[in-house]
Amino acid sequence: MQKQTPLQKAADIAMQQCMDLKKRETVLIIFDQGTIEIAESLAIASRKITSKVKELKIAPLKTNGQPPSPDVAEEMKCCDVLMLATSKSLSHTQARIDANKAGVRIASLPGITKDMMVRCMNIDYYKIAETSDKIFKYFKPNSRVKITTDLGTDLEFRLMKRIRFNKPGLFHKRGEFGNLPDGEADIGIKEGSANGILVIDASMASVGKLFSPIIIKVKEGFATEIKGKKDAKKLKQVLNSLKDKRVLNLAELGIGTHPKARITGKILEDEKILGTAHIALGNNTTYGGKCNVPLHLDGVITKPNIFIDGKAIMRQGKLLI
Repeated sequence: MQKQTPLQKAADIAMQQCMDLKKRETVLIIFDQGTIEIAESLAIASRKITSKVKELKIAPLKTNGQPPSPDVAEEMKCCDVLMLATSKSLSHTQARIDANKAGVRIASLPGITKDMMVRCMNIDYYKIAETSDKIFKYFKPNSRVKITTDLGTDLEFRLMKRIRFNKPGLFHKRGEFGNLPDGEADIGIKEGSANGILVIDASMASVGKLFSPIIIKVKEGFATEIKGKKDAKKLKQVLNSLKDKRVLNLAELGIGTHPKARITGKILEDEKILGTAHIALGNNTTYGGKCNVPLHLDGVITKPNIFIDGKAIMRQGKLLI
């Protein structure tokens, strides 16, 4: 018998532990030119359980949050388990939301690489879910959040009502959704509530690993000024390209809970790092908001101090709960 590769072991964990795939179920794997090897490993893992496996290659998306074509969106609703192994994210799209409403269990793996999959999927996701749940208990509707860092972040906002309740990384029931690799506690930022300064120092979606901080001034829920060096200029180019001021909306708070994740420049992994937090700009419909723009960009900050309703839950990146 051929020895199982680390990549295949990771794919088996994804389909068996994370998705709880069953023999009677159908699987659809959507991928593009940059994720062929990942998609094939997921297909092999799926076929160990069910014969109803379909692989669908699409043209690479231009941005995170760009909607798929109508025919692909329709295909997404016609399966039991959907794996979005694409180079850019389909997570924050109406097509993904509609598929979940149809009862499909979905894992999104935007920007996934072989190295990331091997390192971050070969882990017990039940333990990661335990850490995330400790944070989720503090996420109450309209709770007041304050985040500070030594680099200058001083941001306050309120939280939306939490609308997702599945365990991070464990998508076992109809209509559940999340990332793989997973490892975060995430929630929507109440529209219009954010004010202060946000300093992104580690990684930014559509920019990559940062060489210098991006400084964002925030007023009444929107980024009003973005300062910094080359990385800041690149972010502004991406945001300006959509010609829609709603992309400046502060959409999400996430707190990383994955002990094996590290900064790679791939936001899928970067935002999951234990001891970090991330704030997203743009689309917030996944969290129950009304800002439906074809862009959702997460920015990762390191060693944050996080207070929820006055209680410190993290200091210098160390969880206190």
